[in-house]
Amino acid sequence: MFDSIFEAIEEWMRELLTGMVTSNLTTMFTDVNEKTGEIATQVGQTPQGWNGNIFSMIQSLSNSVIVPIAGMIITFVLCYELISMLTEKNNMHEVDTWMFFKYFFKMWVAVYLVSNTFTITMAVFDVGQHAVNAAGLVIHSETAINVDSMIETMEAAMETMEIGELVVLALETMLVSLCMKIMAVWITVILFGRMIEIYLYTSVAPIPFATLSNREWGQVGNNYFRGLLALAFQGFFMMVCVGIYAVMVSTIRISDNMHSALFGVMAYTVMLCFSLMKTGNLSKAIFNAH
Repeated sequence: MFDSIFEAIEEWMRELLTGMVTSNLTTMFTDVNEKTGEIATQVGQTPQGWNGNIFSMIQSLSNSVIVPIAGMIITFVLCYELISMLTEKNNMHEVDTWMFFKYFFKMWVAVYLVSNTFTITMAVFDVGQHAVNAAGLVIHSETAINVDSMIETMEAAMETMEIGELVVLALETMLVSLCMKIMAVWITVILFGRMIEIYLYTSVAPIPFATLSNREWGQVGNNYFRGLLALAFQGFFMMVCVGIYAVMVSTIRISDNMHSALFGVMAYTVMLCFSLMKTGNLSKAIFNAH
């Protein structure tokens, strides 16, 4: 009589723990697939597509506050350019008519760049968006984890476990699941931080663009343009990090050792967060932006 009661209690506990472990692990591996698509969606959006209201505010601030300052900088740069052009030709003794055509062309280019700053800036991010979206299709289609097959493997492995081991495994899955949620929040912070940096960067775009027509001051604009490219292609490097993460997670074999597999997933997630944090510096180093 007591044996049947104990067996019933043991069977109930086994079903409870097995269901808990299966639910936690299913959620974790499903999150891996969803996270790939989510990051691809976030980093593949242009500033105006990510949040139209913020973009409109930044554009209005740039047009009403920064463009007048850029106009004063253009005036200074063009005056400096004219004085330098005249004095470098033997104090105006070797003045050529072509010099003035060249000067007026530079003037037109400077005004055109400032007038179309947002168009040029968004064109840079459109190129970056194309690279990210193309990479997202490849990464998501090749590294998505088959959750159904994972569930079958997990259930087969847990059938041979004792109650004590199932209790430990349930606690481990709860811990790893909690860490995965924390890492997901941190990844979201990194993605949002990148977009905020893009908005801040584009808000002052007319000022560095106003310096591009001058040889000496043009270094400011050149470095700014390299920074734009770095921000645009940072999303591509993020997608590469997610692709590496998904491939490494998909190679984990639950049937071999479920405990090491759990902490392996957590370690890979920490690695993903660290890699995403380093993409900004890596992109700036490649494009020589500082």
